[in-house]
Amino acid sequence: MSALTGRLAEPPADLLLHEILEPQFRFEAASLLDGYVHAEKALLVEARRLRLVTPEATARIAAVLHRLTPDELSADPGANAADLAFAIERHVLAGLADIAPAWRADRSRNDLQAAAHLLYLRTGVLDLADRLLRLAAAAHDLAARGIDQVMPGYTHGQAAQAISPGFAFAAIGEQILRTGRALLYRYDEGNLSPLGAGAMAGQEQPWDRAELADLLGCAGPCPHALVAVAGRGWPLEVTAELSLFGLVLGRHITDLMTWTGAGHGFFELPDRLSGISSAMPQKKNYVVLERIRGRTAHLSSLHLSIVLAQRGTAFANSVEVGKEAMAFMPQALATARSVLALTEAVFNNLTPVPERMAAAARTEFLGAFSLANRMTLTAGIPWRPAQVIVGRYIVAAMARGLAPDTADPALLAEAADAEGYPLPDPSALLAGVFEAEANLLSRATSGSTHPDAVRALLADQQREAARQRELWADRRAQVTDAMARTDAALGLVPDDRKETR
Repeated sequence: MSALTGRLAEPPADLLLHEILEPQFRFEAASLLDGYVHAEKALLVEARRLRLVTPEATARIAAVLHRLTPDELSADPGANAADLAFAIERHVLAGLADIAPAWRADRSRNDLQAAAHLLYLRTGVLDLADRLLRLAAAAHDLAARGIDQVMPGYTHGQAAQAISPGFAFAAIGEQILRTGRALLYRYDEGNLSPLGAGAMAGQEQPWDRAELADLLGCAGPCPHALVAVAGRGWPLEVTAELSLFGLVLGRHITDLMTWTGAGHGFFELPDRLSGISSAMPQKKNYVVLERIRGRTAHLSSLHLSIVLAQRGTAFANSVEVGKEAMAFMPQALATARSVLALTEAVFNNLTPVPERMAAAARTEFLGAFSLANRMTLTAGIPWRPAQVIVGRYIVAAMARGLAPDTADPALLAEAADAEGYPLPDPSALLAGVFEAEANLLSRATSGSTHPDAVRALLADQQREAARQRELWADRRAQVTDAMARTDAALGLVPDDRKETR
């Protein structure tokens, strides 16, 4: 078999082989081989159309590619420079007695590698989309069970207004579906074929780039040849969305860590999702929540690693962008999968403790906002003085040890008199205003804590989840159909060996 190059007289040094080339080869053979093979098949269909290879040679090459498995390839520095694309080429050549000399004519590794990366990332995004929708369903079920329960909502770490767990988990569901929409947009923007871009400036034969894109299951070809091989923006955009989602999810997990803590006890997790203390046997630690929040930080750091591996590089195909930056992509996808799986398990096993939530809500003056509103709208007291009066009343009530739902009309009248606003009927103003459950029903706007508003929001989310499920199913079908169409164009029949790669 002929040498790979006439430019270099020596194979890669052992240092490069062990530190760079062999680890890269193992990763690509395990993760990217399907993408390389499918791209090779698509190019083979076009090479036949261009009469670069005969139909007979096409069939023989296609059969070898179709049967190819990772264990048939090795990082041989002398034979293939420990490069997967070269290894595939050498494997095909070794498996055929004779082959059309133009099989590799007008070809580059650059667009082939970019295509393999695209197909790998596309598979990862499709998987994450499915996991996101499962998490959305878990959040929806958790929210639906807590619509009529009451708990304190907190701002600045202090009890602020009455909310429900249904309202809280509907907020998480909203963020999950927003991420699903963002990933769908990124998927459609990034699912463009680089094949036909060549090394950077296009190819000399009239390769049908639209047909190549169709055979890959892409929306179309990347319009600009240089962008196709140098841009590599899709990994940046996908990991950016994962980073943003991790940031938001981490904040919700922080709330959950507070609510499951001993000071609140609003929710509990089963023992199988809990940890223990080595020295304090009374403790049951929900370390899974710490793990989730910690891993959301990795989503941001991995995104930044990809950013920095591209920053300052020339806008052209390079190992730094195509290999080093992409090295973080598997870890980013794996971390996102882990975060989603762990959070789904938490949501599916989280048990609310309604009596503790309600008890905490009843110990706080959560109706203060409502009382100020009543004083303005029914007693004609300007809003800011009404706020001052309510504050005075609460301070005085706390000093006397009164519970929030123990109304003291005389105390409210005193507070109003001190501000120069006599109250004709303080009892009516206080009636039920500090009852925590009533506070849920006092909201009148969409998206609020009112049970009807939460039910409406959850119904909207359910419809949005169904819409996303249908759109993602369409994207998966496009990929599956493209693979089948490419194999059919080459006369190949799917077999079990292909499924094991």
